[in-house]
Amino acid sequence: MRLPTTPSLSLEGRCALVTGASQGIGLAAACALAQAGAKVTLAARNAQRLDELVEALQAAGHQAEALALDVQDLVAVRQALQGRRFEILVNNAGTNRPKPLGQVSDEDYKAVMGLNVHAVYFLTQTVVGQMPEGSSIINVSSQMGHVGAANRSLYCASKSAVEGLTRAMAVELGPRGIRVNSICPTFIETPMTKPFFQEPGFLESVLAKIPLGRLGQLEDVMGPIVFLASPASALVTGSALMVDGGWTAH
Repeated sequence: MRLPTTPSLSLEGRCALVTGASQGIGLAAACALAQAGAKVTLAARNAQRLDELVEALQAAGHQAEALALDVQDLVAVRQALQGRRFEILVNNAGTNRPKPLGQVSDEDYKAVMGLNVHAVYFLTQTVVGQMPEGSSIINVSSQMGHVGAANRSLYCASKSAVEGLTRAMAVELGPRGIRVNSICPTFIETPMTKPFFQEPGFLESVLAKIPLGRLGQLEDVMGPIVFLASPASALVTGSALMVDGGWTAH
């Protein structure tokens, strides 16, 4: 009897690009991919921080390099990535400016939509032309791309756009054998989210909506990232992987 074999989670021999890799989920994604065997390019604006992270990854025996880059500078993006081939792209760079609807400014809108949507769209456009069959694009979205929340109209709009982009790219790139998925975390304890939890009552209100009863940790996104990047998810595309502790199950 021939028994089926579990597809590999190994990323040996693959090259990955992770944006916003200097901290938070981007850092976790870069570490996860490197630990799974990929050669990882860490992209972010903070060159010193990137150099420190690459040194730490290399000291641990992993393959990594730094790419100091502002992903909103499309000229710099195209110059830096011209002719480079990646089998894995993690679009992680993003931002949030929580405010009541009536207080969101034009500058807020441009900042959030510019990084969360515009940069994702055109960086992917730059990278995808060189991607071979079997490649994987992972867009770091959010549970807020699937639900609404007070003071987060702008962030919800941007992540809903990422969800639509993910599905459309999956349909368009599928014939080339390129998969596109999103990962949708709940609140993860990172430098970006830390200030939110200092607001009176905010932490309690968040935990009340998470059936598992806790905030996410960076380690919680690492396994899903490797899964979506690897052959283990070979038939998964156009999907949103919820890493939300059950928030959206309500």
